[in-house]
Amino acid sequence: MTEQIQSMWYGFLLNIKSNCNPIVDILDILFVTFIIYEAITLVRQTRTAQLAKGIIAVLLAYVVANLVGMRTLTWLINSIMSFGILALVVVFQPELRRALEQVGRTSFFGMQIFKGKSDLSDLRAKWQSAIVAVCDAAEQMAETRTGALMVLERRTNLSEIIKTGTVLNADITPEMLGTIFYEGTPLHDGAVVVRDGRIEAAGCFLPLSNNLEIGKDMGTRHRAALGMSENSDAVVVVVSEETGIISLAKNGILIRRLDRQNLFNLLESDMVPPEVEEKKHSFWRKKNEKQHE
Repeated sequence: MTEQIQSMWYGFLLNIKSNCNPIVDILDILFVTFIIYEAITLVRQTRTAQLAKGIIAVLLAYVVANLVGMRTLTWLINSIMSFGILALVVVFQPELRRALEQVGRTSFFGMQIFKGKSDLSDLRAKWQSAIVAVCDAAEQMAETRTGALMVLERRTNLSEIIKTGTVLNADITPEMLGTIFYEGTPLHDGAVVVRDGRIEAAGCFLPLSNNLEIGKDMGTRHRAALGMSENSDAVVVVVSEETGIISLAKNGILIRRLDRQNLFNLLESDMVPPEVEEKKHSFWRKKNEKQHE
C-alpha cells in the first residue's frame, strides 16, 4: 500500500515537472489574480456587495449540507445553482457591462502612436476650442439660470444616445449652446452630445441614475448626468435651472459648485489628448540637464 502511494506521488510530481513552464505559469497566476482583484473591486464599488455576501452564504451552506449529508437541502441548493449563472448575468448586467466597457477602453501598448501627428494636434485644437465654448456657455447660463446638460464623448461610443436626439454636426460656440438650451426651443430639455470637439446631436435622452444617495435638491438633469457617467466614461456638464450651480459628472461622481476656471481645468485634463512627443522631449531635456549638472 505504501509503495503504491509513493509511486502515485512520484507520478504526480513527474507529471507536474514535465508540464511545468515557469513563464506561462507566472502569467497564468498574474492574469487570474488580476481578474479576481478587478471582480472584488467592482463589487465593492457598487451596491452589489450585499448580494455577493448572500451568494457566498448560499455556497457555504451548500458545502456544509453536502458534508453533513443533508440531502434535501443539498438538492434544493443544487437546483438553484443549476440556473444561477443565468440569474447572475441578469442581476449583475449593469456591472458586467461597465466592466467589459472598461476592458474595451484600455489602451494596450500605447495605441495612440498609430494616429498621425497632424490628426492628434488637430483633435487637440478642436477640443481646446470646444472646452472654452462649453465653459463660456456654462458661465453665461449659470448667470441667467438656464438649465443645460452637455455630454462630452471620450472612448465609449455614444451612438445609441445620439440616435435618441437630433443630429446637428455643428461647430460648438457659446451662442449655439445658448440657443439650444434657451427655454422654449424644441431641444432645450434634452442633452447635447459633443464628439471630437463638435456638437454631434441635441435633444438626446440619457439613462437616469438609480443612486438613492442623490440629494433632493438635484433634479432630473443631475440624475441623467450621473446615469450617463455611470454607464460610460463620458464627462457631463450640468447647469442647474433652479440654482444656477455648475456641476460635472464623471465615473459616477458629481462634482458641484464649480466656477469657470475649475470647470476649464477639469475638462482640459479629461478631454484634451496628451502631447506624447512633448512629453518625450521634456523627459530627455530634464535628463540631459541632470547629466550636465
